[in-house]
Amino acid sequence: METLDFIVIGLFSLALIGIIVWVLKQKQDNSGDYFLGGRDATWIAIGASIFASNIGSEHLIGLAGTGASSGMAMAHWEIQGWMILILGWVFVPFYSRSMVLTMPEFLEKRYNSQSRTILSLISLVSYVLTKVAVTVYAGGLVFQQVFGIEEIWGIDFFWIAAIGLVLLTALYTIFGGMRSVLYASVLQTPILLLGSLIILVLGLKEVGGWEQVLAYCSATPVNEYGDTMVNLIRNNNDQEFPWLGALIGSSIIGFWYWCTDQFIVQRVLSGKNEQQARRGAIFGAYLKLLPVFLFLIPGMIAFALHQHSLANGAEGFLPLLENGVHNTDAAFPTLVAKLLPAGVKGLVVCGILAALMSSLASLFNSSAMLFTIDFYKKFKPETPEKKLVVIGQMATVVIVVLGILWIPIMRSVGDVLYTYLQDVQSVLAPGIAAAFLMGITWKRASALGGMWGLLSGFIIGMTRLGAKVYYTTAGVNAGDSLFKSVFYDLNWLFFCGWMFLFCILVVIIVSYCTKAPDIEKIRGLVYGSATPEEKAATRASWNKWDVIHSCIILCITAAFYIYFW
Repeated sequence: METLDFIVIGLFSLALIGIIVWVLKQKQDNSGDYFLGGRDATWIAIGASIFASNIGSEHLIGLAGTGASSGMAMAHWEIQGWMILILGWVFVPFYSRSMVLTMPEFLEKRYNSQSRTILSLISLVSYVLTKVAVTVYAGGLVFQQVFGIEEIWGIDFFWIAAIGLVLLTALYTIFGGMRSVLYASVLQTPILLLGSLIILVLGLKEVGGWEQVLAYCSATPVNEYGDTMVNLIRNNNDQEFPWLGALIGSSIIGFWYWCTDQFIVQRVLSGKNEQQARRGAIFGAYLKLLPVFLFLIPGMIAFALHQHSLANGAEGFLPLLENGVHNTDAAFPTLVAKLLPAGVKGLVVCGILAALMSSLASLFNSSAMLFTIDFYKKFKPETPEKKLVVIGQMATVVIVVLGILWIPIMRSVGDVLYTYLQDVQSVLAPGIAAAFLMGITWKRASALGGMWGLLSGFIIGMTRLGAKVYYTTAGVNAGDSLFKSVFYDLNWLFFCGWMFLFCILVVIIVSYCTKAPDIEKIRGLVYGSATPEEKAATRASWNKWDVIHSCIILCITAAFYIYFW
């Protein structure tokens, strides 16, 4: 890092401070203002926030790392971003009519209060133990690589960077709320896109073009069935990414994440009306097409540069781990450190900082909202709105502390960050996805049916995670058993698919065995129950251009699959 780089970083920081000061001057007297920015966001702010909130250090570290280690395999999870269209076209009308602040609150209206509590608990646990901790961990790793600093005052620079990042992000989230997240995203997203695009262009130039990347990656087999790093669709016997399992698993995870997860849906709920919310989702879907090219392919470029360096007798492009294997998770920060000139490097660091802060800020805000609305306000409904904002700020502080305390445990999975996240999400997603899908498509889905579908998914998911921890623990000598075959040996993607099917069956069976919901209770919350006025309002909120842009996104997705088949 040179002087010019620090000047660029300083200018970016001043711009961010300016946004926060402006936000503090805005009126935020109630929880709706604080958590949803007053519900007046436009499609540009919504789409940018969806993208910036999704892109975190698990992409800068993890996605680029998987590109350098396994090639196109994990692209399924990114290209499934087209499912944001389902959020905009299918779910937005139901969420808008219900006027809810959180996804658990929607389940309470559709099913019962127990469903709300279960989903709130699942969401909070998953945020603290996966998203917050992994993002913070990877953030510390990024800055340690980019700045090339091992220690300061005898303290590991990783901890200084990680905790500093958390505290800085927490401050602007606590004081600014959702409005600061939305408007900071508008500043951060272009910087992140520009910085990553520069990395892509310079990386391709350094390696000799896309053909050279394909040459090195296609010469690297990933299984005994003839698949290489460039194959998106792999043999169905592949141990990690069988094509059928990858399509099913990524679709279920994508549906849960983009259509039902508070972390993402909260951006849409902040829209001023149904039209702005839908168009924000369409804009977000356009932006979500980019990460494969901005992060995963640069990881493949780093791998190609590493192979080229080794072929020419050099020590390699990527740094080595203690076991002598090249560190694929260092792919993106290594590209930043080795390829970028002064000034541009500072700009890209700003992009990385933008991704980290936006992702963390969204996590803090969503988690605080879940606690405040779904727990505190539920038990103390008479709490004044101003006090709810204070409670939300205090909840954010608690979540920050819990995230920091979990970092030491997360350091043990530093080489599998992105895969770890998807693995955990593959057992959290099916039950939630089944409850929401059946809830809006089937009038007969009863309160107990939805609740038990949600609860059975959580129990099965935790059993799967517990089995994985048990059977992978050193010293455990477990013989073959039906339990081990189902909950450990079965491929994680196929397990996700079977689990989703099981949860749907639970919803159906329990619903037929229990009382059907009152049609007036679920009015406007399920297909076929909307009033003529509600249907007319939804129809008036879109035109042919919304349809055309949605079709373009689907065509680009199809073209990507065809090219990397």
